[in-house]
Amino acid sequence: MTTVAPSVHARDLSDAPDWWRQAVVYQVYPRSFADTDGDGLGDITGITSRVPYLAELGVDAIWLSPFYPSALADGGYDVADYRDVDPKLGTLADMDELIAQLHAHGIRVIVDIVPNHTSNDHAWFQEALAAGRGSAARERYIFREGTGPDGSEPPTDWQSTFGGPAWERVADGQWYMHHFDVSQPDLNWANPEVRGDFVKTLRFWSDRGVDGFRIDVAHMLTKDLSEPLPSQAEIEALPQDGSHPLFDRDDVHEVYAEWRAVFNSYDPPRTAVAEAWVHPSRVPLYARAESLGQAFNFDLLEADFDPAQFRRIVADNLALAAESGSSTTWVLSNHDVVRHATRYGLPDAERGADGRPTLKHGNEWLLSGGQTPTLDAERGERRARAAALFVLGLPGSAYLYQGEELGLHEVAEISDDQRQDPTFFRSRGIDQGRDGCRVPLPWSENGPSFGFGEGGAHLPQPEWFAAYAVGLQDGDPASTLSLYRRALDLRHALQTDERLEWIDAGRDDVVAFARPNGWTIVTNFGSEPVPLPAGEVLLSSSPLEGGALAGESTAWIRRA
Repeated sequence: MTTVAPSVHARDLSDAPDWWRQAVVYQVYPRSFADTDGDGLGDITGITSRVPYLAELGVDAIWLSPFYPSALADGGYDVADYRDVDPKLGTLADMDELIAQLHAHGIRVIVDIVPNHTSNDHAWFQEALAAGRGSAARERYIFREGTGPDGSEPPTDWQSTFGGPAWERVADGQWYMHHFDVSQPDLNWANPEVRGDFVKTLRFWSDRGVDGFRIDVAHMLTKDLSEPLPSQAEIEALPQDGSHPLFDRDDVHEVYAEWRAVFNSYDPPRTAVAEAWVHPSRVPLYARAESLGQAFNFDLLEADFDPAQFRRIVADNLALAAESGSSTTWVLSNHDVVRHATRYGLPDAERGADGRPTLKHGNEWLLSGGQTPTLDAERGERRARAAALFVLGLPGSAYLYQGEELGLHEVAEISDDQRQDPTFFRSRGIDQGRDGCRVPLPWSENGPSFGFGEGGAHLPQPEWFAAYAVGLQDGDPASTLSLYRRALDLRHALQTDERLEWIDAGRDDVVAFARPNGWTIVTNFGSEPVPLPAGEVLLSSSPLEGGALAGESTAWIRRA
């Protein structure tokens, strides 16, 4: 491993093993962060070159979305080799250097593990295709005979999350299951060889210095595929109570108990956080110390900028965290959803099941109520700044998505021929997909790809990106970047425990709470200024108006 001189921004990494409970974790989507070799794709050395930026921002850890060898059929979540780096992004030596640089700057490293499926380019799947029916190689995946007189119909009518059938036929006539894209065959987690190989992967990265793991679709690994297989309608009607054949099965925690033993064999123990889209009552099962230890709370991804929704979500998730003994996580944006600056700039409306407004075309948005509203970018940014200070003041850990600290909006200006997300293609364009939040970051106001790299960007950057560039915001004390830097600096100084006490603000459009170390958070969800409680205003998401908190703003106050 590389030895690196400590940074002036470095924090001590020898803290207690529960450092993750109130950490600020910054999600890096590697292919869109920074490009050093000019091929239009972000790379590992690009991330390394920006470690000082991450240190100055003040994050405790970064979460790296997949950087493994991949055909990029699903943005890297189609993994061809779990124990290597995609040659287009770098080498294992580059990864070792990145880990060393981050640790030298006091930043821990969380990597994405994608255990539900592999890429169809994975050596195991290629072996399964060649080996044929009844082979041990096919037992690593979910292969079934087709239906109909000649087996030409799929085993069931199940639908893929990305659209279209969830089964694909191979040359010898058998079918394999893929819950996501056809290039992502599901693994058979009843197979001990599959379980053993993922233990090797967890140890491989832990031995290289990785501090934790984000577990992709953690609720989907184990399945009961006993005959007869249910129909799609029957699948959708079944309760997800631990016995569902496909989702959130109780037996998945047998896998995670084994993983927990691996994590705890390191000093300090490796951390893990579950991406588990399950009923709230089931979340504590994943967040228990005996399982993965923490689970994502996605409720704010689906919420409007609304005081009642925010308060309910906080109360509910703090209660769930107390039940599991873990801490909760706060997430406003990630690589799978419309950026919150844009969500908050659209009219509040009933949304789809995933909480997302849908891009119609150009810069128009189609909400589930049928409106085609115009984005109010200024209002969206104002609300996004307020929401950021709200969640950063809460007990628990906060996950930031790259670019939110710049106030970035969703990019709508992507033509059909430039899109990459399989959801767009498999839905035949009905779902515009997730490319708009994955556009490479603007580092400078001008130059090739706004400083992302000399060879352009793999997704088109709009002209308005210039106004959000790091270089432009860097010296501006009123910028969103400066707001995040100040907030994270104060958070490290003031965040001491996980208690919260609600304060009755005397009005429905204000949500306020006190932390026991002497600071108060006040968020004004309304449009008119409101008076602030006594104390020193440490930070405000918008300028105060005559000493009052402006509409759609948050203030941090140190009580007198």
